[in-house]
Amino acid sequence: MSAIITSLNAELTQKVIDMIKTCFDPEIPVDIWELGLIYEITIDAENNLTVKMTLTSPSCPVAESLPPEVEQKLKTVEGINSAKVTLTFEPPWTKELMSEVAQVELGFM
Repeated sequence: MSAIITSLNAELTQKVIDMIKTCFDPEIPVDIWELGLIYEITIDAENNLTVKMTLTSPSCPVAESLPPEVEQKLKTVEGINSAKVTLTFEPPWTKELMSEVAQVELGFM
């Protein structure tokens, strides 16, 4: 599954994805985009950004710190008016959500 992206601005969307790729779960040496933790990216007409993300498990040790870190970084993307990250566990994350890059990096392929 890849993230659902709703945006009319491809350049701004790419900046958002590039910033997301700077965020890592500290226990896994792969960024959260490649891990498949980002479920949705929406940029509205006023360049307000909402991101729906998950974690590898509900009991993940970074549950309290990673989403706010992602949100803070996204607020710094040039052209973004506001950024809001929401956490979901539906559907639950599985390793099949990882990109091929992440699967290779972590030895699953």
